[in-house]
Amino acid sequence: MKAVSVSVCAIVCLMVSMCSTGCRGKRPLREKVEESLPPKEDVRRITLLFAGDLMQHMPQVTAARRDSTFDYTDCFSYIEPFFQTADLVVLNLETTLTAHADYSGYPRFASPLQLAHAIRQAGVDVVTTANNHICDRGERGIRMTLGALDGTGLLHTGVFADSADFRRRHPLYISRNGIGIALLNYTYGTNGLPVPTGVVLNGIDTARIAEDLRRIDRSEADHVIVMFHWGEEYARRPNAQQRKLAAWCHARGVDLVIGGHPHVLQPIEPLFRKDSTIGGVTAYSLGNFVSNQRKRYTDGGIVLKIELIHRDSLPADYRIGYLLTWVHTPWKEGRRHYRILPSFVADTLLRHDPAAEFTYRKFLSDSRTLLSHPFVEEIRSL
Repeated sequence: MKAVSVSVCAIVCLMVSMCSTGCRGKRPLREKVEESLPPKEDVRRITLLFAGDLMQHMPQVTAARRDSTFDYTDCFSYIEPFFQTADLVVLNLETTLTAHADYSGYPRFASPLQLAHAIRQAGVDVVTTANNHICDRGERGIRMTLGALDGTGLLHTGVFADSADFRRRHPLYISRNGIGIALLNYTYGTNGLPVPTGVVLNGIDTARIAEDLRRIDRSEADHVIVMFHWGEEYARRPNAQQRKLAAWCHARGVDLVIGGHPHVLQPIEPLFRKDSTIGGVTAYSLGNFVSNQRKRYTDGGIVLKIELIHRDSLPADYRIGYLLTWVHTPWKEGRRHYRILPSFVADTLLRHDPAAEFTYRKFLSDSRTLLSHPFVEEIRSL
């Protein structure tokens, strides 16, 4: 009996020992597996929206007049929710601003100061000012425009009050969600009007642009965006100079090249890396954001959407989309109104206005044919 008892005790001890050894062995094994798992990937993303030319012909100024002030709420109310979805919204301000009552449209634009408040309220963050109408009211017009933009908190670049202002805002550095951007803006000219003494205006000059690009602080800028006022008015295809300049910029590290001035849409072209992924974008013309131009192709434009996605040690991903927008000009309360309609709003709203819907549908067809590209997606809902 004693021998059996010893044998049983030995077996029990052996089992306990094995269990103890096994339990001790599992913990280092689990720790080793956990150590071998890849660290959680850091993903940062930013959504950019770019709108086209914001113009102010006199019928638009008249439409916004409310006794002694101006109200643009109706103009931007439908696009505002879309703007609020983005991290950064940029557009081309193609008018000067004035505190005086001497407003004017083409060919020398001067618009109410309330316009700056309206676009800021609508969700715009940055306006570019280097365009062919920035000198329409001379030095006073430029300084009053820049003061109005500063007063509403709108960032701006392209024209500068003086050399100190130029150094402060060119390039314009912006950071969102840990992603840095350098934004630069240039124009082909000023309709022959002189640039006032002391004022600095960025003209398209490749020697100067090359130096500007070289001076960009890459510790502040993960991406470089150049916005040009260029091309031929009402031409629906970019000319040779536009194509050459866009390629020249991309070869020097520019990620996004975005244009305005033709007042009609021109194509969007992704730039592909050697591995066939997208490494940049050229949008030659975004068309009219809002204006009184009603001829075919000029009565709308797009809001270009670029989503930049950053992952550790990988090139940025680019997701490209566009929202078609059309300017509706209904008569209401004895005056014409101007409303920027995203397509997903216009599709429903214009069913009660057959004449407007017919013109709008033509704009949709023209635009979709021009912008068709397998890597560029049309946005059809908020």
